[in-house]
Amino acid sequence: MCGGRGTRLGAGEKPLTTVGERALVDYVLTALAESRIETIYAAISPHSPETARKLRAEPVVTTIETPGAGYVRDLEQALRALDPPVLTVVADLPLLSGTLVDTVLDLYTGRSLSVCVPIARKQALGLSVDSSMVAGEWLPSGLNVVGETDTTQYKVIDSIRLAVNVNRPLDAMIGTQLLEVLGDGS
Repeated sequence: MCGGRGTRLGAGEKPLTTVGERALVDYVLTALAESRIETIYAAISPHSPETARKLRAEPVVTTIETPGAGYVRDLEQALRALDPPVLTVVADLPLLSGTLVDTVLDLYTGRSLSVCVPIARKQALGLSVDSSMVAGEWLPSGLNVVGETDTTQYKVIDSIRLAVNVNRPLDAMIGTQLLEVLGDGS
């Protein structure tokens, strides 16, 4: 999902926002390339023309046009073009790894899978928490599998790599610091 405006971040197109040494979307593309994922599709919108241009130039990426009507509507549009199961991931997870993607793929059982992260993990790191997304003690991570059935299972994974979802400038700063600590910054 690469079509957001990034208004809370205030830095232009969110997928192209630099965290550490690279654009957010580049970290996600690297993680997907290092995973068992065979085909990468990027949902783009009119709100992110430079991101669309960049992704269209990537030989391993196929773009899907969405209207830019918000995450849920754009996701629904993108999913109409694909057959399940489909791994979905937001473009703002700079610590995502191929190993973590593969772990989520291993957890998939046929039902849709919503991967969540404890709010306490985000708070302990000093990251922002979007109160509109709060569901008890956890919130969506932005990494999911849309399955072949209408039922959804929820899996909470207490991982720094999923907790760092860059929505605000402070999140970007913390993400940069953690990239340096983890050695993932290049």
